[in-house]
Amino acid sequence: MSRRKSRITAFQGLYSWDVGGMTEKDVLELNWVESNSVEAREGEDSESEEPVSKAKLDDESAAFTRMLIAGTIENIEKIDETIKAHLTNWDFNRVNKVTIAILRMSVYSLMFTKNVEPSIVIDEAVDIAKNYGPDDSYKFVNAILDNIKKTL
Repeated sequence: MSRRKSRITAFQGLYSWDVGGMTEKDVLELNWVESNSVEAREGEDSESEEPVSKAKLDDESAAFTRMLIAGTIENIEKIDETIKAHLTNWDFNRVNKVTIAILRMSVYSLMFTKNVEPSIVIDEAVDIAKNYGPDDSYKFVNAILDNIKKTL
């Protein structure tokens, strides 16, 4: 499993925690991760209708996923404050929930993990937004994260 797949799973978990009412404990157990819930299209055209091979999270990927989810939830107030401070002419509560989940996970990575280059965090977030977010949300995600990166 790649870190990209771990980030996708973490974003899905954060979305489920925020919108679906899952508890932090339930999200972190990763029992909800089915073999078909992890995107496996690396290097493939995202428009592909073909089913792709999927795999459960291995131990390393599960640990990275849990770190992203737990760290984001633990620091949610500071992360949300940071996002709100960089929203221009946007009300935080009106931003699409998928986009919020992507931003939260990515802002956590930018603020609290120093072992990943900010450009990688932003590139991954943009790719996830292209595949899962509403049309053109990737541009919004890119702009917000780039502005946050400049202030850190």
